[in-house]
Amino acid sequence: MQLVVARIGRAHGIKGEVTVEVRTDEPELRLGPGAVLATDPAATGPLTIESGRVHSGRLLLRFEGVRDRSGAEALRNTLLIADVDPEELPEDPEEFYDHQLIDLDVVLADGTEIGRITEISHLPSQDLFIVERPDGSEVMIPFVEEIVTEIDLEEQRAVITPPPGLIDESEAVVVSSRDEETGSEEAAEKTDEAPKGDA
Repeated sequence: MQLVVARIGRAHGIKGEVTVEVRTDEPELRLGPGAVLATDPAATGPLTIESGRVHSGRLLLRFEGVRDRSGAEALRNTLLIADVDPEELPEDPEEFYDHQLIDLDVVLADGTEIGRITEISHLPSQDLFIVERPDGSEVMIPFVEEIVTEIDLEEQRAVITPPPGLIDESEAVVVSSRDEETGSEEAAEKTDEAPKGDA
């Protein structure tokens, strides 16, 4: 199975290094020296990683045969693709590969169906599930512990407890003009008095 593990960004310096946008939870394994990676577009590769280092929070890679800035710039926006055994699992049981999560059913704790995961978006701050609803619309769900409470690979489902408004915009908490007039202190008191039972 082939998985995208990084996207090459801009050239760094004049000796052939490039910045990369990491798309794997295991960069030290997938993007270590000696790794041979397929590419998209395919004509650019395969590329063999010669060295890597972290600079100002960004991973920099140098590939065999790329020795100058123009060679590095020519690789910009190339996707790096690793061959992964589909049976292979991450060492941390709380981590998952994208291919394990794609097509999982997304349900609420009470079993209500929300949709199906069609894509994982890797952002700098967090990962997002792109979920296709039964009506064809899409919703983005942050892959964080507070919202995604369970990943059950045997049952092929992800259980979520979304905050109001994440799934249904009509449930979003909106401050009324009356609350604005009476001041934030009274609104805060009302919040404190609200029952804290399960919704």
